[in-house]
Amino acid sequence: MSTTTYDRLISILTKLHDVPAGRLGPEATFAELDVDSLTMVDISIRIERDLGVTVHDSELRPTLTLGGTAALIDARKGA
Repeated sequence: MSTTTYDRLISILTKLHDVPAGRLGPEATFAELDVDSLTMVDISIRIERDLGVTVHDSELRPTLTLGGTAALIDARKGA
């Protein structure tokens, strides 16, 4: 079974930010999960390190959903 980009993003997020599993879902935004700007920087770094894709922390807006973030990562992989 392959791991999807979304699954890998969730793994990164849960390692860096204490989020109850019930609050996670593709439609959840970073703001809803109370992710602060410093954690956004850490997430950006981990995405690049773990997934090989550059997503600047400025692109990880509070209103961006987790599903939208995974789609952004996938789009960068294909570019």
